[in-house]
Amino acid sequence: MDYDRLVALRKQSAAWRLLKADNAALMLSFFNKVFVEQGARSIAGAELVERLDDELFALNDRLGQGTFPKSAKAYLDDWSAPGNGWLRKYYPPDSDEPHYDATAAVEKAIAWVRSLGERSFVGTESRLNTIFDLLRQMTFGTETDPEARLAELTRRRHEIDWEVERVEAGEVDVLDSAALRDRYQQVTTTAHGLLADFREVEANFRDLDRDLRSKIAAWDGAKGELLDEVLGSRESIAESDQGRTFQAFYDFLLAPSRQDELKTLLAEVEAMEAIDEPDPRMRRMPRDWLEAAERTQATVRQLSDQLRRFLDDQVRSEDRRVLELVRAIETQALALRDVPGVNLVAEIDAAAPAIALPMERPLYTPVVKAPIDSTGIEAGDEEFTADALFEAVYVDPARLTAAVHHALGLRTQVSLAETLREHPLEQGLAELVAYFALPDDGFTTVFDDHRQEEITWIGEDDVQQVATVPVVTFARISPGIAWVASPKEGR
Repeated sequence: MDYDRLVALRKQSAAWRLLKADNAALMLSFFNKVFVEQGARSIAGAELVERLDDELFALNDRLGQGTFPKSAKAYLDDWSAPGNGWLRKYYPPDSDEPHYDATAAVEKAIAWVRSLGERSFVGTESRLNTIFDLLRQMTFGTETDPEARLAELTRRRHEIDWEVERVEAGEVDVLDSAALRDRYQQVTTTAHGLLADFREVEANFRDLDRDLRSKIAAWDGAKGELLDEVLGSRESIAESDQGRTFQAFYDFLLAPSRQDELKTLLAEVEAMEAIDEPDPRMRRMPRDWLEAAERTQATVRQLSDQLRRFLDDQVRSEDRRVLELVRAIETQALALRDVPGVNLVAEIDAAAPAIALPMERPLYTPVVKAPIDSTGIEAGDEEFTADALFEAVYVDPARLTAAVHHALGLRTQVSLAETLREHPLEQGLAELVAYFALPDDGFTTVFDDHRQEEITWIGEDDVQQVATVPVVTFARISPGIAWVASPKEGR
């Protein structure tokens, strides 16, 4: 940790930038509440905007209006900007709404700020025991001499036999409250640190995925060469120390017996009297571990998806010209990605180009929530006419369908006019329109747009109403027979 290294780290580290930001207190408190305490790994943009908006409203109300003048969405855009790197903004598959997740830099910054607080209890015994246990595991795990291994196993057996003899004699040593609190503190610290490490592991796999996309975009050689290089990189990640430990942890956690044992042990520890204030996050820690590990595995699966798309000749040959243009754009973008101060300018030949995108669609417009002031509401005693509330007209399609079946009888078809002569209109124009779209499997509705007829009925105030409509025929559908009625067929 020399001077030059610290200067470079101060400029490049996202966690350091977060700690020295103007709104560091707002960001750390909000990130800790949403992504650490509540264990959110991915949250929809609309939900996160709503939560931040509530947080800003409470702070402005307490600290004074204008303390945080920007909108919640503006703050999220700043925090997820590439130059900051505190939130990862992305679009999940089959979703048009952006989602957010905290980065590993946020976990590091929150952990460092937490370490600054004073602790009422600092345990040391359990950590010393852990050091001894780890050292024994390391020395015994690397021992190749069978005699040395047998000597170590014999020593352990003697210790267990001695412990059994003491228990049989009624001598039982139990941990006091201080020892229990010491060990529980170490368990919670290790569990939280393990969950935080998953974000860094996922970020490392995501960097590999981005490098793979860059290689595929700029590759112009044989597919076999790229495949050998990519598979070699993928294998090196899987065989690295980080990859092996992650896979071992994932396999260990997926074992049903281990999950049951972990839940049982956590429940028993939290029920102890010495643990007067158990950490609420520990109850859902196994589930959070599984979700975090699954997200990391999903990032690894993206590498396989990239290889599958690259090897799919059918996709690559559908439109080679489009692929060549897209690849040229990607290659140029990659070349300009790290160049500061580059202004991208596109030149066109025509003065007024006509651009039509095949999948053009408007952007999502969030619904504006109107503020509702419910203070000072008093019961009113004004009288008003409520007749308009009961003037809604509902036409029952089941009644109209039954009328058509009754009019059909034994006939194969019947006109709308004949049906209305037997069953006159009761609800006027609304009922007439409902006849045009009756859903039924027993008959079909045939329209003759070349002929028209007049339908009459008695409306309000005994006034006769007349409507000119196309000739409509209801034709019966026989079971098992696909029959289409002609509009001019005799009735």
